[in-house]
Amino acid sequence: MRVTISRKAHFNAAHRLYRKDWTFEQNDAVFGKCNNPNFHGHNYDLIVSVTGQVNQETGFVMDVKILSDIIREEVESQFDHKNLNLDVPEFKNLNPTAENIVVVIWNKIRKRIKSEFDLEVVLYETPRNFVTYKGE
Repeated sequence: MRVTISRKAHFNAAHRLYRKDWTFEQNDAVFGKCNNPNFHGHNYDLIVSVTGQVNQETGFVMDVKILSDIIREEVESQFDHKNLNLDVPEFKNLNPTAENIVVVIWNKIRKRIKSEFDLEVVLYETPRNFVTYKGE
């Protein structure tokens, strides 16, 4: 019996979408107001889902408290109230688009979740704009 458990989390972060190898005009044409040299911010919501067999002894797929701790350590403590471009090493040379952010988060959490479990991460940049990543 495979079941999916999910945990919702939240963090606030600033970023700027741009490519260092493009002119300001090229960046502005592609990224618009998200190319603001002074950055801009979002109130991100995150849903992390783990799917696996229910443990017959515990009745859990995995302990949600453990999942909560992983999210806090790998995402919230490293991203919350940070400038993603300047403060998060993974974005030193990676444009912090929602697509890239969700993949970075998935990779950080994946290394802490047993391989027999499937992992899905949904990242809401705004209430209407969100991305989903389930791995390759």
